[in-house]
Amino acid sequence: MSRDLRAFFAPSSVAIVGASERATSSGGAVLQMLRKSGYAGRIAPINPKGGVAFGVPMHASLKDIGQPAELCVIVIRPDQILDAVREAVGTGHRNFLILPGGFAEAGEVGKARDAELQGLIKQHGLTVAGPNCAGIISLAESHRFGATFLRDLPPGGGLAFISQSGALAEEVISSANRMNIPLGTVVSVGNATQLGIEDYLEYLGNDPRCSSVLLYVESIEDPDRFRRVARAVAAQKPVVLFMGGGSAPGARAAAAHTGAVLNTDAAIEAFAAESCMIRVRSLRSGLLAAKGFGFFPQGMGKRILLLSNSGGPGVIAADRADAEGLDLVTLPPAMADELRAAVPPEASVANPLDLLADAREDRFGLTLESAIRHGGGVFDAILGIHVVPFMVDAAPVIAKLAGLAGKVPVPFMHSMMGTLPGWSEWSATMESAGVPMFNDVEEMCQCAGLLARYPAFKRAAASPLPNRPPALRGRR
Repeated sequence: MSRDLRAFFAPSSVAIVGASERATSSGGAVLQMLRKSGYAGRIAPINPKGGVAFGVPMHASLKDIGQPAELCVIVIRPDQILDAVREAVGTGHRNFLILPGGFAEAGEVGKARDAELQGLIKQHGLTVAGPNCAGIISLAESHRFGATFLRDLPPGGGLAFISQSGALAEEVISSANRMNIPLGTVVSVGNATQLGIEDYLEYLGNDPRCSSVLLYVESIEDPDRFRRVARAVAAQKPVVLFMGGGSAPGARAAAAHTGAVLNTDAAIEAFAAESCMIRVRSLRSGLLAAKGFGFFPQGMGKRILLLSNSGGPGVIAADRADAEGLDLVTLPPAMADELRAAVPPEASVANPLDLLADAREDRFGLTLESAIRHGGGVFDAILGIHVVPFMVDAAPVIAKLAGLAGKVPVPFMHSMMGTLPGWSEWSATMESAGVPMFNDVEEMCQCAGLLARYPAFKRAAASPLPNRPPALRGRR
């Protein structure tokens, strides 16, 4: 059953039960992050002592705020949460984001508390996110929102990250800011007393502002529903799965962390394939996929051109491209003839190209222009490799490539190797032109390989669901 989760991503008003003027408290952190995110709706901080928190007047009770808030965020002691929910229900609140733990993960007392919360959900028709989660961030331009005690906000963009680990949410936000990954939505699922990963995935799959989704999963409640939802989303946009617990030690750790049912690596692989999700086996690979899909949300084909000015990096890139299932196709004859007449005889006019280390903006530019003229229907992507020797000024090369980027009809990636004193500036210039940058040619090829897997999954997702049980065991 589909759920309307707009109140958790774009609420018109928010009550914070447990708000505080102390910056180091959970309630203080949530209030500060809500304002830092640029939230423009009504904020109603709740604290029995009243007062002011960070310039916002606090109310002693939910009864004092007048019209019920569309979302009620709860950040108080676990033993007080159920009473707060009852008070909120009595004042007309129906949507809850509960951040503290102390429920199903906290022994018999916690399990009893969780059962009582589920009873309130059923009795009053509530919708509850969490508990035991780090919150939700949604930085869509039309309605920015961040109810979280995570330490920072992501840079914004069409990518979403849904995670069963709050710590990994923190790390992905940090990496997104460092790697310029266009991450705009972060969901920490927590215990998923009611709302699970598939609920958020389904909602974001229907949100046109979301271009792709990265998942961190340890356990799945209902694999059959998850598979249906994932396929429906993958038919429109990429879904990348990083699932922990594929090894025996990892499975034991996942069982202790989220109550995950033991599944083999082969079962996870088969489930990802039948769900049309692109599986990655490390957080770093997930971040590479996120970066690539952030720039090219519909992925790319397998036929690539490696445009390099150095032999060695071209060789290792060719090896990695082949390992990733990419095809280094033969240069079109017209392109090869054109380049042989223009570049030094020592250059290698093949795929990968080697324009030689002393290549400047003229040689890089004429080669890229030749690929644009003659590569239609031949190349699905162009991957640049650029070393910067001491005798060449890289800035004019970067300016030339960035200026031509808008004319490249296929995905264009670029990597730079060596000592790069102007990396930040050069990277910003290229990425502003729509070209994702890497300082590792193998990671660039890995990213391209992940993107090249999506078109086949997209086609498969539009076909009928396999008439067999899911490969993965769930908790039901």
